[in-house]
Amino acid sequence: MSRAATNLQIDSARLWGSIHETARFGATVKGGVRRLTLSEEDRQVRDWFRRACEEAGLEVHVDGLGSMFALRKGRDMSKSPIGIGSHLDTQPTGGKFDGILGTLGALEVIRTLNDAGIETEAPICIVNWTNEEGSRFAPAMMASAAYVGDFTVDDILSRKDAEGVTVGEALDKIGYRGETKVGTQKFSSFVELHIEQGPILEAEHKTIGVVDSGQGVFWYDCRIVGFESHAGSTPMPLRRDALLTLSQFALALEQIAIRLGPNAVATIGEAVIQNSSRNVIPGEIAFTIDCRSKDADTLDALDQSLRAAAAEIAARRKVEIAIDLVWRKPPTHFDPKLVDAVEHAAENLGYSHRRITSGAGHDACNLNTIMPAAMVFVPCKDGISHNELEDATQADCAAGANVLMHTVLALAGVAS
Repeated sequence: MSRAATNLQIDSARLWGSIHETARFGATVKGGVRRLTLSEEDRQVRDWFRRACEEAGLEVHVDGLGSMFALRKGRDMSKSPIGIGSHLDTQPTGGKFDGILGTLGALEVIRTLNDAGIETEAPICIVNWTNEEGSRFAPAMMASAAYVGDFTVDDILSRKDAEGVTVGEALDKIGYRGETKVGTQKFSSFVELHIEQGPILEAEHKTIGVVDSGQGVFWYDCRIVGFESHAGSTPMPLRRDALLTLSQFALALEQIAIRLGPNAVATIGEAVIQNSSRNVIPGEIAFTIDCRSKDADTLDALDQSLRAAAAEIAARRKVEIAIDLVWRKPPTHFDPKLVDAVEHAAENLGYSHRRITSGAGHDACNLNTIMPAAMVFVPCKDGISHNELEDATQADCAAGANVLMHTVLALAGVAS
């Protein structure tokens, strides 16, 4: 690699400016971002991203699920590009950095290479994956999952949000159902920059997390069916209360995760009482479960234990508990050579670093099933994410983008 490329640094101020400029789309009162996938706010940030990529000389195309691909040509176009990027959608009460840093950090890598006049041997392609968050449509990371063949495109297009709007309808409404067939754009490898979304790097005063693995995830859609009856005239021993059943099951789930720890977590993130009324005993509740572990056997044990607990509680309380596994993502073990490349980049740049497991799911985890993939983490304040208080420093964001850039240069090669 040339001396100019070896010493290259991204423009920290420009990256920071891009992050805050895009935070306008869906900005919340508390300083966060509400930009649900395929919403009007998502359209706005997508339009901004398309313009920025085209201004950087990239060829932009969109696939049938709305994922955006921005290609920078290399000297040897017979080679498959190095993929970089993340996502631009957020949680309902999300922050400025989750996904956004990875996508805009990738854009900054391209801008920096352009400014320095550096041509790579292999092409580079930025990706904005559709619906990584999974907050409007399930499952999370659905576009990259379809890309690797875990779901059919038709299946994903038919998924509905809480209002009954399908993915296909939402894509058409914002004008982002692209003509390129899903899976057309190939990659030799993929590297994703992201905030950690946990407290480890900050607590240990490390600048870079070299991600070598990711937790597996089980998602469940569940329902408790008891019996609606009068809140005043039904004696406590005769009630079939769906809410109290859920309360007992939630505490049982907590104990299961603690018993199977430390590498096990379980969360009930949504619960809705059907036909709720102040003076009616809840008769039916729909709720979700999210279980995670980096160990496949632990995930299986979580599954068996929560089903056994549900059966015991349902029988004792004379209700029905239905548990439907709607998404199963095995633990990820990232490509060792790519992980080493990230680590070498961090070392060569002089950043403190450590190997780390991702507690969250990411598009790179899906892509790792069909190609070499890796991730770069930077700290976030107090480990907070999926929250309007989510924060990261300009210096850490720049460091992550620098590691991303030098990892990509090592993979793509610098044309002589």
